[in-house]
Amino acid sequence: MNTRPIAKIIIKRFRSFPSAVLDLDNPLFIVGRNGSGKSNLADAFGFVAEAMNSPLQAVFDGRGGIATVRNRSSVKSAPPNMGLAFEFGAFNGIDGGRFAFEVKALPNYGFRIVREQCLVRRKDGARWWFDRTDTWKSNADGLTPALEPTALALPLVGGDERFAPVFKVLSAMRVYSIEPAKLREMQDPDSGTTLKPDGGNAASVLQELSRGENAKTTQQEVHRILESIVPETKSVSPKKHGNKLSMSFLQQWAEGKKLTFDAFSMSDGTLRSLGLIMAVFQKQSPSVLVIEEPEATIHPGALGAVLDLIRRAAKSMQVIVTTHSPELLDARWIGDANLRIVSWTAGASHLMLPSAATREAMRSHLMGAGELLRSNALHAEDLFSDENSLRDGTLFENLS
Repeated sequence: MNTRPIAKIIIKRFRSFPSAVLDLDNPLFIVGRNGSGKSNLADAFGFVAEAMNSPLQAVFDGRGGIATVRNRSSVKSAPPNMGLAFEFGAFNGIDGGRFAFEVKALPNYGFRIVREQCLVRRKDGARWWFDRTDTWKSNADGLTPALEPTALALPLVGGDERFAPVFKVLSAMRVYSIEPAKLREMQDPDSGTTLKPDGGNAASVLQELSRGENAKTTQQEVHRILESIVPETKSVSPKKHGNKLSMSFLQQWAEGKKLTFDAFSMSDGTLRSLGLIMAVFQKQSPSVLVIEEPEATIHPGALGAVLDLIRRAAKSMQVIVTTHSPELLDARWIGDANLRIVSWTAGASHLMLPSAATREAMRSHLMGAGELLRSNALHAEDLFSDENSLRDGTLFENLS
């Protein structure tokens, strides 16, 4: 698969963003202060991925209802509709396409789908689409899904080969905010093919990686990366405790000098590092991997190894990282194209490009992204600049 299947995401009134357009490079670093809206931007990916695998009502309810997810407005009239659109690049025989939907809030936490659209352009010239409002329109013969006003159509028709590539990409997006406490405690075993968003089944994922044709090679690579982040930690393995699983870490610092520790004895930084590694190596590889603040509780000296892990992941999947760490951005290979800035202004989050001066400093190698952030010189384009004003996207295409 092309490691950049999603070219752009368009946001309308989602969480703290009234409107935003995110053009995706790979990897992409989203920079912003605490409370600026980085996690809300990450949740746009998580929201749609969950909506491909669960009823939309459950996805809203898991976030506190549509009133929480929809961007709040100071206007006392009827709340505006919220919507998301994903534009696709070329991948797996697809030359491009789009998936978009718009949702209207109703009284008592209700909602209905106002419009939903999916377009797939194939490299052989074929073009398949559906456009759902109060009625169903499509040029794909044989598709007549029975739709509820609160149900998305793509999860119902995603098994059809004409729309399957788009469905698979969206349903395989994963957002991670690793919680060391979840890795430290005893875990209920599961299939281990997909890591939970908080890393809470890391032992099962680790156990699954020990099976299969390339298990030994994968384990060696996992251990090598773990030691590069956490020196003297030579290996980690799943450990059974009755009907529960935990993890056991081996540390060795000289010939014959070694100790074994259970996960509950390990530091937050070690456990978070392992969670990040499991997110990259899990057997069901994500199409888009969103990692929130990987630098938390990890020593700045180890962030170079974390960056190497991110760069490695970007060779096989699309990677987006939220951060406010200068040390994480110190790598010289991070250019202005790999950078977006989120700010909180006038009660709303805004997603912007680096300023012209910032881009020039980076392109001229005068200062890197980390140096600019450290010196408080990593600036975004003015909110009302011509460049940013041209970045307002529309959710839907004219399919006629």
